[in-house]
Amino acid sequence: MKPRLIAHVDMDAFYASVEQHDHPEYRGRAVIVGGTGKRSVVCAASYEARRFGVHSAMPMYAARRHCPDGIYLPVRMRRYREISSQVFECLQTFTTAIERLSLDEAFLDLSDAAQEPEALTIGRDIKQRIHACTGLTASVGLGPNMLVAKIASDRCKPDGLLHVPTQRVREMLDPLPVTSLWGIGPRSGAQLERHAIRSVRDLRLAPQPLIQALFGNQARLLQALASGHDERSVAESAAERSVSQETTFEEDLADPRMLLQALRPLTQGLCASLKRAELLPHTLVLKLRTADYRRHTRQQRFAPADNSLPVLWRLAENLLQGWLSENPGKPLRLIGIGARDFADSQQLPLFQDRFSRDRELDATAKSLRARFGEHALQRGMPRGLD
Repeated sequence: MKPRLIAHVDMDAFYASVEQHDHPEYRGRAVIVGGTGKRSVVCAASYEARRFGVHSAMPMYAARRHCPDGIYLPVRMRRYREISSQVFECLQTFTTAIERLSLDEAFLDLSDAAQEPEALTIGRDIKQRIHACTGLTASVGLGPNMLVAKIASDRCKPDGLLHVPTQRVREMLDPLPVTSLWGIGPRSGAQLERHAIRSVRDLRLAPQPLIQALFGNQARLLQALASGHDERSVAESAAERSVSQETTFEEDLADPRMLLQALRPLTQGLCASLKRAELLPHTLVLKLRTADYRRHTRQQRFAPADNSLPVLWRLAENLLQGWLSENPGKPLRLIGIGARDFADSQQLPLFQDRFSRDRELDATAKSLRARFGEHALQRGMPRGLD
């Protein structure tokens, strides 16, 4: 079997780096990108800001306490998407086998483009191509599988390049904390800690019956990962694996009517994003975060795949009302809606007539908004919400 060469490409502090690129006066300074409300969180922090303890997902008020002299900027998603498109155009010159994880992160299967002896050469070429196109730096990890490539890129950030050949995989993995492996989070790590299993080596050498008792059907997979074996293949898809919209409330919100009203524009925004990308989802996901910061999700799979507001709003409304009935009076600090499991492009002709009508309607609405203002035309609210 032909040996695999997988790369994990991860842009460095992407949002903050874009801001420093576009505003040279910010270079070398602590830049924090995030929301502007008092309940907002940090979306990205430059490496200069990280020295003060600022990190992604930190509440913005805490970031300001850690780094009062930092440069605080709002999110410019349109600009980040523009740069992301340039990055992925660069990646496509090396291979078509690309699995996009987010705007700034992807796996590449380079097995047909290079072999292990050329790994560092092609890794340098990827970094140089991205920098030449965007002015930004990326960290690139390479290895015989996705697990090793991801850990390698994490270990060489920022602006790094690390290749872990097959014969050195175990040497790299063994001393790492067991939580470095996919599928082992803080809770599972604490559970393993109670059995003196702290490192990846400990997990690799642990008695199989013990791991089976702790993790059931996942035991064999986890010990395979601990040995450096990962058989997953890079999913070749130009489409994002998920598309979502969310908002964090200024104050915790428990009123069902207000929560439904908050969910409505998010669903509209989701539909707009899906139509722009010509994506048809099969699954809708409701994301919630309660006042105690716990995350909750509800999802609904449906057929045929659809991206229209009437269909997705009905599903979103049902998901939220179902959660509210199970958790009456429980306040929320965040609500979001997302879509995934997209239909293949060859299925599109089945819906072509409906898409044509939708595109005509969207084009008309866009023209009216351009002439009379963004809020000149809005979709009507369903009965019970007006």
